[in-house]
Amino acid sequence: MPAPVAAATHAKPELSGAGRLYAVVAWIEAFTWAGLLVGMFLKHVTETTDAGVWLFGRLHGAAFVAYVVVALVVALKHRWGVWPTLVALAAAVPPLTTVPAEWWLRRTGRLSAPAQIPGAPERRPQFS
Repeated sequence: MPAPVAAATHAKPELSGAGRLYAVVAWIEAFTWAGLLVGMFLKHVTETTDAGVWLFGRLHGAAFVAYVVVALVVALKHRWGVWPTLVALAAAVPPLTTVPAEWWLRRTGRLSAPAQIPGAPERRPQFS
């Protein structure tokens, strides 16, 4: 009787520190977008309060700027290329699209640590 063959496992590559930061900031940006949308509904549709716009407008402004900066830093660090970088930046504009962008970048391995070239010296920061 032949030995059972182990099923191939598809290990997901672990996120790099920068990739993890991008993922967190993408979710925060989406959450603040949702809060701003609720705030705008309360202000303009129900005309009950503008506190949501006041609070989430400020939070979302900061989250938007943080997302753009982090996306650019990670794109450069992980060498995404033009199209993935433009997709990540464009995802900041429509509501809640940073989450699907994060899922796509994670699934395609763009948030994982860049692979080392065999035989190349390990890149370490120089502090001199």
